[in-house]
Amino acid sequence: MTLIDYVVLFVYFAVMIGIGFWAMKGVKNQEDYFMGGRGFGKLLQTFAAFGAGTGAHEPVTVGRTGWTSGLSGVWSALMWLFVTPVYWITAVWYRRMRHLTLGDWFVERYQSKAMGAAYTLFAIVFYMFYLSTMLSAIAKFAVPLLGFEVGLFGWELKYTLIPAIALVVILYGVLGGLTAAYFTDLIQGLFIILLSVLLIPSGLWALAKRFGGPDEQTLMDGFRIMHERVSEDHFNLFSGPSSGEFPIQYILSLSILAMVGIVVQPHFIATGGGSAKSEDGARIGLVVGNFLKRLCTVGWALTALIALALLSGNAEIAADPDRVWGVAAREILGPLNLGLVGLMLACLLAAMMSSADTYMIVTSGLVVRNLYAPYIEPDADEKRYLLVGRLTGLIIIIGASWVALRYSDVFGQFKLAMELPILFAAPFWIGMYWRRANCRAAWGTIAFSIVFFFVLPTTLPHLIPSLKESESLAAKTELVTTEFTRNATQADVEKRIAWEAIDRDVTSPTGPEPPEAVLGEPITITSITGGKPIYWSETESLNIDLVAYSAMGFDLSKASKATLETLRLPSRVLLPFLVLVVLSLFTRRDEPVALQRYFAKMNTPVDPDPVADQVKLKKAYESQSTDHKIFPHSDWEFVWPTRKDVLGFLAACLVCAAIIALMQFLAKIGG
Repeated sequence: MTLIDYVVLFVYFAVMIGIGFWAMKGVKNQEDYFMGGRGFGKLLQTFAAFGAGTGAHEPVTVGRTGWTSGLSGVWSALMWLFVTPVYWITAVWYRRMRHLTLGDWFVERYQSKAMGAAYTLFAIVFYMFYLSTMLSAIAKFAVPLLGFEVGLFGWELKYTLIPAIALVVILYGVLGGLTAAYFTDLIQGLFIILLSVLLIPSGLWALAKRFGGPDEQTLMDGFRIMHERVSEDHFNLFSGPSSGEFPIQYILSLSILAMVGIVVQPHFIATGGGSAKSEDGARIGLVVGNFLKRLCTVGWALTALIALALLSGNAEIAADPDRVWGVAAREILGPLNLGLVGLMLACLLAAMMSSADTYMIVTSGLVVRNLYAPYIEPDADEKRYLLVGRLTGLIIIIGASWVALRYSDVFGQFKLAMELPILFAAPFWIGMYWRRANCRAAWGTIAFSIVFFFVLPTTLPHLIPSLKESESLAAKTELVTTEFTRNATQADVEKRIAWEAIDRDVTSPTGPEPPEAVLGEPITITSITGGKPIYWSETESLNIDLVAYSAMGFDLSKASKATLETLRLPSRVLLPFLVLVVLSLFTRRDEPVALQRYFAKMNTPVDPDPVADQVKLKKAYESQSTDHKIFPHSDWEFVWPTRKDVLGFLAACLVCAAIIALMQFLAKIGG
């Protein structure tokens, strides 16, 4: 990076902090700080959903899988595409809750302050690990852009970079609350879009300039040269070299797991629609914001293919494909000396910070509303609650930074964060639709999920050491060798040369070894899968659900890793729902008057005018009508969908299809 790159980075940080000081002037109470006064329109809601849902690790993950696996590697981030239409329905829920936190919702629905406190503790752990994943990733991904791996005092770069990023997020987020977060998300969202497209035209022109003739200097020439240098199997969305990593059943199972768990991620009360002026603003913001992310994912995948064609001979990427994005930015944008490398790093930081600020504010709201106010100082004034909120936000970011500096297993941190929502998913979904679900059953389900999914898998091997020596549990998946033969391209030749050029005394390669290649001659690409423990994870915890499958007579030895993960879906998703339903049938109902008020509120559309909204709620509480219910004389609260519900959902499904069609269209240009 040159001086102008550092100037760009400094200006970016200064603007973020300035927004925090500006927004602080408008913060008068908890609703201002935690929900921005519920005054956000469609634009800010869109970029809030977009920013909070886009992490810094995602473009680089797609860069790696695109480099190693072609276009089909896009499913490493795009597997959430099919969840997006459901957001058209769920966004209304968060606005109709009329709460500041999801902890408030659990308190109201299950008539239990303790459940709100338990949800708050879950949120703290969830976000510390989730944010630590992004902080760990940004520290690693910034190395190629900065050009050095050692920071202040001779320490590893992450010990300098992570505290610096955390400090900026704290300054503007803690000061300005959700208003500052949303306005910075608007700016950062534009940066993320820029991140997603900036390298595409520059990379295509670089391809045309480097490998084309004097009359071949257009974008279309860049597309054609990309296809000439990279084999056609890399341009297949569903059947590329990595199609075995993302089979359709695996994509669908992860989509279902995401749909079930994402609704209880704490920030959805804000970015999911709770901070919007109206229900339409909530819906449009959440759906459009997430579709923006899906479109950016298309750009990330195309960038990876361009980088593969242009930089296939780069030894730095050959040693560590995680550096595709950073090296591509440095090699393509650096020679222009226009500050674009600094801009690219600012864009990457924006992807992380736009998530971190929202998560910080939401978690601090949970602590104030569901721990401090009910248990420590119920009669405190608004100034005290705001102070506690700001201090809590500070603690969350510091905690996430500590986890990021303490643990280097990014995937392990991310996996734990993604599995934690299982604890509250069933009580949320069932509680939304069934009056019979009660507090005792919800507590039983949460306790069951903690024990079955988190405690037993890690403690059983210590309590019963003989399990580790058990022959039946030592089984591994069958080794499967897959061979694919095609003619070698120039990219294949250069990747092999780069691989051989790696200095093994300095670097241990993390990427796959490319085959020997001679231009135009057949090469055989060999993929060996299997040979992995079936019942034991990489952290030596026991996969109890797979043990249960084996006990029922299923032969898992020939199952792939993706299939094994798919088989875990029923236990992770369905079992907590079953436990909650059974326990609800055998335990006492919750207080009916409170339940009636809750469901009356959830079935009353929000009026953007707070005074008019309270009048509507009062009428709804007094009414006992059940005409809106599909099953009017039952405990089930399914209501007839409106025309807007159906049309919006179908339109979102069509957009999903359009995004897939767009990727396939772009992959064919120049082919």
